[in-house]
Amino acid sequence: MGELPPATSLNDLLSQLMSISEQSLDDHTQQRKQQLQNHRMKNALFEVLCEIKEKTALSIRGGQEEAPEDPQLMRLDNMLVAEGVAGPDNRGPIQNDTGGGDQADYRQKLTQIRLVYSEELRKYEEACQEFTQHVVSLLREQSRTRPIANKEIERMVAIIQKKFSGIQVQLKQSTCEAVMILRSRFLDARRKRRNFSKQATEVLNEYFYSHLSNPYPSEEAKEELARQCQITVSQVSNWFGNKRIRYKKNIAKAQEEANMYAAKKAAHAANQYGMLAAGTSAAGSMLNYPAMLPAQDLAHHMTAGLDFTAGYNPQLMSTAYGIPPPTNPSPQS
Repeated sequence: MGELPPATSLNDLLSQLMSISEQSLDDHTQQRKQQLQNHRMKNALFEVLCEIKEKTALSIRGGQEEAPEDPQLMRLDNMLVAEGVAGPDNRGPIQNDTGGGDQADYRQKLTQIRLVYSEELRKYEEACQEFTQHVVSLLREQSRTRPIANKEIERMVAIIQKKFSGIQVQLKQSTCEAVMILRSRFLDARRKRRNFSKQATEVLNEYFYSHLSNPYPSEEAKEELARQCQITVSQVSNWFGNKRIRYKKNIAKAQEEANMYAAKKAAHAANQYGMLAAGTSAAGSMLNYPAMLPAQDLAHHMTAGLDFTAGYNPQLMSTAYGIPPPTNPSPQS
């Protein structure tokens, strides 16, 4: 630390005090501290500072009152212990009212929250302890020059811990919020209506859009749908009631869904028609090739509706099939 020129006025003194915070410690700091302790006027300075402290009532008289515990922090601690994030058994029991996959996913995510909380809490405790020790060391060193009682040091430690407790509250509050979000997503999902299977939804949607002009199934239709979907008739009624409401609220999206099911139904019908047409075409192709049929069945497959007179060659028929050519009857006179 460089030498400061003597202050000639109050402004010079204030400017020098402001510049101290911007100056760095040099190698002579420890030497100057030792010189201060060995100075012949050191005891006189200490007595003067004691008198000033008595006059300004800075000394703490009587015992320090114990600060009450923060109720918000107590509530957060109790919640973290109940959820298995904090406490001696931080594994925490998890209710077995969820499915196997949901329960495993819940445990995995809860473990992640617990690890993050433990790591952040460790960093918080280390920072609080490090800062507190630094302040205590500084005050004990200053107590060699100015009067600082142990009660004052304890009071300063309590102030520091109270300041740090705000960070602790934020950490625990954010952890509790993460646990509550996790619970609402996994454990509390059982309270909501469970969706039907994909196959059941397909059956119900197909019936709904195929009867869109009157989407009110009869009791017989409800019983049949319930049997196909393996649900109750009451569930079928509730599904159609909710479906009609959703359809009216979002007609555009519902129309797209209706077109999709109509296209699927048309494709299914086209597949059936294609199989029928293929069979008819195969039968017709056999009629186009007489050599594939026995000679005695040929006349049976030639229906009366077909005209075979065009291009008829008697000589060809006689040669190919052994049919004698017809004789021309003499005209009647």
